Amino acid sequence: MNAHISFDPQAFRNALGSFTTGVTIITCRGDNGEAIGITANSFNSVSLNPPMVLWSLAKNARSLPAFSQSKHWNVHVLSAEQEELSGRFARQGEDKFSGLELDTGLSDAPLLKDCTARFQCRTAFQYEGGDHVIFVGEVLNFDHSNLAPLAFHSGKYALTASKPRGELRLSESTPLECSYTEDMFGYLLGRAHYQQLHALHRLLNRQQLSQNAFYVLSVLCIRDGLTVDELNSFISYTGHIVTEEAMQALEAQGMVARDKKGANTIWVLTALGRETSLEEIALAKSLDQDITDKLGSSDAKTFKVLLKRLISCTDPGLPDMWGPRG
Repeated sequence: MNAHISFDPQAFRNALGSFTTGVTIITCRGDNGEAIGITANSFNSVSLNPPMVLWSLAKNARSLPAFSQSKHWNVHVLSAEQEELSGRFARQGEDKFSGLELDTGLSDAPLLKDCTARFQCRTAFQYEGGDHVIFVGEVLNFDHSNLAPLAFHSGKYALTASKPRGELRLSESTPLECSYTEDMFGYLLGRAHYQQLHALHRLLNRQQLSQNAFYVLSVLCIRDGLTVDELNSFISYTGHIVTEEAMQALEAQGMVARDKKGANTIWVLTALGRETSLEEIALAKSLDQDITDKLGSSDAKTFKVLLKRLISCTDPGLPDMWGPRG
């Protein structure tokens, strides 16, 4: 008889965690009609013909008797927007289905809404698998959407991004070793930034506004009633500096008006300034949607998360424009 190899359990768990998976919620009904649901990332496909899938559940799980006796269960592949739901169904001791609106399925197994994909299954086989029970189900019905899926990697939630079959190249020439290359963050972010703002610059020219003025109106649209120093605390990282003369020029255009707060002069948007800023915001949102449509919702969400991480790790200590006032 072969002896079992001894593994460090945590190291083995970490190694398994390097395999990126999706996140699912499996549901069924107990004998008393109670809705049962658990979070699982052990879901996998088995067969296309007949259509079959599998997942596994720990033998010490409280829900094991319900799933073992149930003839039907549903698999929900969670979307990136359902991280909270994943956490809810991973915890014990609460009504997991409280406040959730369910769809009507082929069986009485609960069918959750707004998922990336759903598989309604009938139990075909159950197998012993070490400290787990493996459930194999025949897929009776399924549906899917274009919602970005929620992923799980190395013990953390993650997002997925599509990788082209070939390397994306902007140029066929080979740069000198001492020169900038197209793979540098500075070049990629800079080029993407200016290409995206190309349409916005045309709007600013039509509005007879400078990029500096655009920054001022954008900030005041979010936080009205700021001094010049406060405006600069939000804008100076762009390389643009707000001066009293620049504010007076905007005042002459009817975009802003001055007010007093104690001994300080503060600047507020006029009705014209707010209307102008809203036109810019509408264009920015249109550009954002156009990029999302071209990238796909999954890649767009992943890219925004990565950009937020990049902003966080390069932040020199800028104030939070959307946070509470100090």
